[in-house]
Amino acid sequence: MRILIVEDDRKLAEFVARGLRAERFAVDVVGNGRDGETYMNSYSYDLLLVDLMLPQLSGTELLRRVRLSHPSLPVVVITARDAIEDKVIHFEAGADDYLTKPFDFAELLVRIKSLLRRTPVERLDVLRIADLELNRATQMVKRAGHRIDLTVKEYALFEYLLCSPGRVFSRTMIVNHVWDQSFEGVTNIVDVYVRYLRRKVDEPYSVKLIHTVRGVGYCVREEADEKHSVT
Repeated sequence: MRILIVEDDRKLAEFVARGLRAERFAVDVVGNGRDGETYMNSYSYDLLLVDLMLPQLSGTELLRRVRLSHPSLPVVVITARDAIEDKVIHFEAGADDYLTKPFDFAELLVRIKSLLRRTPVERLDVLRIADLELNRATQMVKRAGHRIDLTVKEYALFEYLLCSPGRVFSRTMIVNHVWDQSFEGVTNIVDVYVRYLRRKVDEPYSVKLIHTVRGVGYCVREEADEKHSVT
């Protein structure tokens, strides 16, 4: 999942970004509201963290604009403004949560995970296909009862593919969801990580789950689809 942080306090933004990346999120960070709007219109995000007192375009105005263009996107306001009036104004403007500074990262993380569980599309805690299961709560992957240890990016990539079994994802779609803006245009990174995944998820087993659709991208399914050229 991919999160955008719009925060002009660089030290705080990088602290939060490091924590979220450790939790297997892809994270982009920008320092003003104008760039925040540009990124929102350029990339696909699962959640927005936004400060209110931003240069160039206020967090309040960015929130209003985001609500018009992305009505269902979860938005968490992080700010030093703790007055009840501010909270009421920004909840009415479309914020889903409001956290005042200073805050503990553990609390922020719990709030983020809670919001992501409430997205319009039902989000299952355990994903299963064939003899494999992925537990989102524990971030544990097992196949035939044996635990598979995945790196942060391997897990993020596999979870993304496993969310929609049978759906073919292009390399660009995968990069935009799993990696941050520093990998824009670097779609060959997907091929590298798919190879890593196959060694762990497929090679020890007779039934292969990760398939290549030539000229299109990758998908996860229990058996090959005859309508595509699949490997």
